[in-house]
Amino acid sequence: MAPPGPPAPKIVSREQLALLREKAREQERVVVQCHGCFDIVHPGHIRHLQHAAKQGDLLLVSITADAEMNKGDGRPLFSQDLRAENLAALDCVDWVFINPDATAESLLEFTRPDVYIKGREYEGNDDPRFRAERDAVERHAGRIIFSSGDIVFSSTALIAAMERRENPFQARLRQLVESKGMTAPRLEGLIDSFAGRRVAVFGETIIDTYVMCDRPDIAGEAPVMSLRPLDQTSYDGGAAIIARHLAALGAHPTLVTALPTSAQASALCGRLQSEGIDVRWIDSDGPMLEKQRFLVGSQKVMKLDLVRPIVCDAASRGAMRDLAAELAEECEGAILADFGHGLLSPQALAELQATLRPKVRVMAGDISGRRSGLMSMHRMDLLCPTEAELRDAVHDYSDSLNSVVWKLMTLTKAKNVLVTMGPDGLIAFDRLPGADQMRGWESRVRGEHVPAMTAHAVDQLGCGDALLATAALALIAGGSVTDAGFLGSLAASHQAGRIGNVVVSASDLRAGLRRLDGAKLAITTGHGTHGQRMVV
Repeated sequence: MAPPGPPAPKIVSREQLALLREKAREQERVVVQCHGCFDIVHPGHIRHLQHAAKQGDLLLVSITADAEMNKGDGRPLFSQDLRAENLAALDCVDWVFINPDATAESLLEFTRPDVYIKGREYEGNDDPRFRAERDAVERHAGRIIFSSGDIVFSSTALIAAMERRENPFQARLRQLVESKGMTAPRLEGLIDSFAGRRVAVFGETIIDTYVMCDRPDIAGEAPVMSLRPLDQTSYDGGAAIIARHLAALGAHPTLVTALPTSAQASALCGRLQSEGIDVRWIDSDGPMLEKQRFLVGSQKVMKLDLVRPIVCDAASRGAMRDLAAELAEECEGAILADFGHGLLSPQALAELQATLRPKVRVMAGDISGRRSGLMSMHRMDLLCPTEAELRDAVHDYSDSLNSVVWKLMTLTKAKNVLVTMGPDGLIAFDRLPGADQMRGWESRVRGEHVPAMTAHAVDQLGCGDALLATAALALIAGGSVTDAGFLGSLAASHQAGRIGNVVVSASDLRAGLRRLDGAKLAITTGHGTHGQRMVV
């Protein structure tokens, strides 16, 4: 049998493209086309192209030739050959073509794509050049799809930032300062207003235990890893750490949870009460919920969940409902944190929300684990899922992030959503005024990207809890959803820099703002700010 030949080249000539397009038609394969300059292939482009590839069977990316680039002096930054090679290196791209014309109109008449993908910003665009492109596609029964627009990066803005010797992180924070007023004095004033806010927290309490081990070995009786514990440290986790974050940020939290009658539970209550946390609980059977993580150095090598589902019967739900009715009279905010271990069952969530919502001004919720119920959290002011949790909840793994967020908002009646995306940061979504009467999901939500504020996470445990507590307090204190996302991201970055579930305080947030400023991420402007220094 002859060895397979080299793969077909992705960068194609006009003649090759004609043959490939005709073959695709014969095989009834759907061809998707994107067109642009792609001078710098940045994260926004990657998500745009990955989304495009999911709309058909083959993805053609056409790029504007160097001679027709009109982006200012020094552009393109990279030659057409290098730009084509960068795109061809992406797995989601099948063909790359260098277009010699100023627009894609003639090319679209030639390729006749089944689907033509444009960025979200083109949805309401009436530019004659785009109108001609659209007509060319639709004249041959093709469809126009507007891409996700999840994170709007601009190659032009990134290159301009490079020319100022400013990295993209700084450039994005500068945009937040200029468009959203993320000044240090204003944010510190918002943190100051956290003090004394009364917040109720409902959820399971979990003990997070870190077992430090010697280097792993192979067991003698079977090819399995053998670990030898050297030391261990336990941290208050679950709803307990959310309450501790709130207290350290200046609030007066009340924790409503389930605890057994044990010395360990009594010690927990004592620790929390010493920090100013009012603890209310319903009785549960068995030991406390515990999750053990085994570490070699700073690397986690195994996790062991010592948890047994909490049985939330009618009596338990009634006890929580009574506590909720009492706390609703005195609390400005409530946080529902479902860790998937049975305390916040769908029925329990429904009863808590019905009791709290009429009187509590701000309600926030989050989930953790596949058994938790994001879709059971209705009429919340803030939800904080990861992108994976969000897509799992609505069973949508291919649509754009904006579209999936709108589905969540529609089904749960949520007002604001912070979608976290690990090293890509988060996007703060809110509804546009009159969103329910608008056509098209792109018009119904707006998203503001907040970059991750740590280059390397030492430990991701508890980052979501720190973000939730801080973001909820920011909304309670009168901040916007972008304020909530910014300060929540700052809290998460502080948490990520340490091993274990350790509280984030108001002082930590202020120090984070000063650290950004001290790293010379500050500008001075005379436009309405009287020369004040800004965190950017």
